[in-house]
Amino acid sequence: MVFKRFVEIGRVAFISFGPHAGKLVAIVDVIDQNRALVDGPCSGVRRQAMPFKCMQLTDFVLKFPHSARQKCVRLAWEKENINEKWSATRWAKKIEAREKKAKMTDFDRYKVMKAKKMRNRIIKHEMKKLQKRIAAKKAKKPGKAGKAPKGKKPEKAPKAKKPEKAPAPKAQKAQK
Repeated sequence: MVFKRFVEIGRVAFISFGPHAGKLVAIVDVIDQNRALVDGPCSGVRRQAMPFKCMQLTDFVLKFPHSARQKCVRLAWEKENINEKWSATRWAKKIEAREKKAKMTDFDRYKVMKAKKMRNRIIKHEMKKLQKRIAAKKAKKPGKAGKAPKGKKPEKAPKAKKPEKAPAPKAQKAQK
């Protein structure tokens, strides 16, 4: 497996758990093997040491010097439009959808269920139309008069339905 995201100065990371869960930070300095100095000037995270365990690295990298001040980090963040780029990623959209689904009320879930049923009914109806149209085209096409294609059985003609007889009226039991 080839790694594409490395811990480096300027790497933007997503905080997965802890008091600042769900926010973005930029790595300003690496303290040791387990911790980094991070700063989130546009996400409301103050400069602090944070373990790598609670961070997930993103594809975004900012250009600023080692141990840069908050002002420099903020300028680089705004220049790269990190918040807009982040909200456009599939990762952010999945998180947003998960939160939206968790906040749904019972009535919202009911409305979604009814909408899915209606969508599936429409799809099923359209599929039947297409199948009938294909079957009609096959019936119109003059087939080979002779052997059926190899591997397929010849289609049988549908049986004629017998006229249904009306059920004979049952004799009523004598009442006591």
